Amino acid sequence: MSAIDEGIVREFFEQNGFFVRQVRKYQVQARRKTGDEEVDLLVHNPAWRKTSRKPDFFLFSTELQFVHQAVVAVKPWHTEVFTPAMLKGSPEIFGFLEQNVVKQASRLFPPDAGDLGGDVAKILVLPALPTAEPFRSQSVALLKERGVDGIISFRSMLLDLIEKIEANRNYGKSDTLQVIRILKIYDLLKDAQLDLLSDRMQSARRARAAQAEPARE
Repeated sequence: MSAIDEGIVREFFEQNGFFVRQVRKYQVQARRKTGDEEVDLLVHNPAWRKTSRKPDFFLFSTELQFVHQAVVAVKPWHTEVFTPAMLKGSPEIFGFLEQNVVKQASRLFPPDAGDLGGDVAKILVLPALPTAEPFRSQSVALLKERGVDGIISFRSMLLDLIEKIEANRNYGKSDTLQVIRILKIYDLLKDAQLDLLSDRMQSARRARAAQAEPARE
């Protein structure tokens, strides 16, 4: 996994108020990863309240406020879709879910975080799930059965960061955010809201054009 992939995930959590800890500083290449090496980041939400509800399985930025702390595995297989067949044939995806791994990771969270026994969420960051049914529902069911508590897509993270980054601020301390800022300065990236507005305007124009065609005949 490249540093940029992990950097996107780190910035996403930090921009949403989390403390983020990198579990290891080395890469595993010549052998298969052990369970604890499948955990890429530990995240802790200092603003979490005991009265918070349980977060949804699909963790958009609006759901992060309900996450207390979590172990995060990042799978930046950007050209892949996590279909049921892939999930069944790729056991390494679920290495971070081993109980001894979660138990060991829980000791690295802040000591005043309370009882960590059942409060460490297992979050998987992935490119995409199938869009068609029943494959999408089957993938979700498989992930839940294996113990995944929530998933985040790279698309949703990038859209959130693009929306939050301001072009008139210098993000010199973060290469990831600075690249996004530069792309916005040169109009190579636009806020998601602007893209949505543009799509709506194009749809409206197409609708007006379609209505005008019978009149021209």
